Amino acid sequence: MTKFFWGNSSSSMQTEGGWNEGGKSLSVYDVRKSGPHISDWHFANDNYHHFDEDFDYMKDLGMNMYRFQISWSRVIKDGDGEVNEEGLKYYDKLVDGLLARNIEPMICLYHFDMPLHLAEDYNGFISKKVCEDFIRYSKIVIDHFTDRVKYWITFNEQNLYHTSGVFQIAGYLKGDKTLTDIYQIAHNVMYCHAAVANYLHNQTDAKIGGMLAYNQVYGATANPADVFAAHQIDEFLNFDLLDAFSYGKYSDAVINFVKQNKLELEVNDREMAEISRLKSDFLSFSYYASSTIDASKIPAGTAPNLYQDYGKKDNPYLKTTEWGWQIDPLGFRDVLNKIYLRYHLPVFPIENGIGVREKWDGEHPINDDYRIEYHRNHIKAMKAAIEEDGVEVIGYLGWGLIDILSSQGDMEKRYGVVYVNRTNHDLRDMKRVPKKSYYWLQKVIKSNGQDLS
Repeated sequence: MTKFFWGNSSSSMQTEGGWNEGGKSLSVYDVRKSGPHISDWHFANDNYHHFDEDFDYMKDLGMNMYRFQISWSRVIKDGDGEVNEEGLKYYDKLVDGLLARNIEPMICLYHFDMPLHLAEDYNGFISKKVCEDFIRYSKIVIDHFTDRVKYWITFNEQNLYHTSGVFQIAGYLKGDKTLTDIYQIAHNVMYCHAAVANYLHNQTDAKIGGMLAYNQVYGATANPADVFAAHQIDEFLNFDLLDAFSYGKYSDAVINFVKQNKLELEVNDREMAEISRLKSDFLSFSYYASSTIDASKIPAGTAPNLYQDYGKKDNPYLKTTEWGWQIDPLGFRDVLNKIYLRYHLPVFPIENGIGVREKWDGEHPINDDYRIEYHRNHIKAMKAAIEEDGVEVIGYLGWGLIDILSSQGDMEKRYGVVYVNRTNHDLRDMKRVPKKSYYWLQKVIKSNGQDLS
């Protein structure tokens, strides 16, 4: 492999802390309560105060890219108010700190943390007003940072807005949670992405791509009904977005489904014009695991994007983590191929990793051979896609390589090659401690992926 990005991805609420500092207004995460097995979101791994130390670890690892998220609530008061200059200055320090270490910054503009005011008063992304507020915020951030930041994404895992999990991540706090609502939010978010991407392309020389959580789903059996269900999931959750990211149009199958089911959506010519102009410089995705689908479990009349709510089934040929995620490196290679061979745009996996419960004895590095094995096998699969299949891959970013809260707020589910000394309910000293995998990954990056031993 030649020029290649090796790095790390994270979100603001899972890393920053500083929830009530620097002029930050509240997001929906800031008011979530802790529970027996989850933390609150007030401190995370305290990157707000520790980012220099964390960036030093990234530099020592040899990383040359860090994808982080800007918190809408930290930059714009209540999401639709005045610009918080102190918030912009915090991210200035992050960007400048990365560049000083020769680490390319990649900015993500939204990772599920809707400003609380916009959720409570307007119900999040189902509101056209909130869409315009997001576009305004994004343009402010683009204008401020594109002299230094050349890689961007708008929404983390945008296809999740096509699933039953949409309401939590879109800031939808009240309503009937209908199928029409799901499709309305999915469209609104795509309009936002298109408007922001088009603005960035018109105003700057930076690059932007769409991002999805790739749902790699196989038929549970060779029964044609299972195989077709898996195909429908691919079409509705993956290819629909990728078609829009690449060609500026929704999937024909999805358009026909909306018509056949008489889903009354608020869609106007201006929004569709933005989507029709949409181009992507790369296609990015997260990949952790795969699963199968059992069509016999799916009630008649269920929308394909909800099939997994009923028919998801473990694959007997794969190992399963304690969190129920099935490890499938060959599926990773298949996804890289499916995206590239269909769209012929550079492909960028920007999240990959394994979450495991780990305890530090206070002295010795954690012996995480399981994490080494996971990343080794996925990097091998990626190399095969590049070298044997001809896929153009521009980088490989792990997820949360310095321990962070999981997406559910659980510090017990650790992805990092660097341990952070805190638990769900005891902040301890937040000490950063490299694990065995840290030294392995350092060697991998130094060799540009050649030494995986």
